[in-house]
Amino acid sequence: MAYKKSKKKQHKNVESVVAHVSSTFNNTMVTITTTDGDVLMRGSAGALGYKGTRKGTPYAATQIANKLAKELVGMGARMVEVNMQGPGSGRDSVVRALQSSGLGISTLRDVTPIPHNGCRAPKKRRV
Repeated sequence: MAYKKSKKKQHKNVESVVAHVSSTFNNTMVTITTTDGDVLMRGSAGALGYKGTRKGTPYAATQIANKLAKELVGMGARMVEVNMQGPGSGRDSVVRALQSSGLGISTLRDVTPIPHNGCRAPKKRRV
């Protein structure tokens, strides 16, 4: 029996979406979801073919955002909420690329987890 490839879910006519940007020192990952949290598309610097230290660059982050924005405009999205997480250099580049592609940015939110006391410190060094 031949294997039947399942059809991809098509979300059409999505007015507003949420872009979750996870930016580390080594990579930048962007996930586009609906306001309910259903994942529409995702992209990363590694998926575009970048390797090694080039994955963490702002240029790679711009390329990710441009690729996803092109697909979003085809879906009919106009407004984007952006949740940024992490200390990497690709955070701002993603926002600039989304704006320049014609999408309106309604909310910029920094959702980086901050420890409110953190984990237990290592014991004092005895010399």
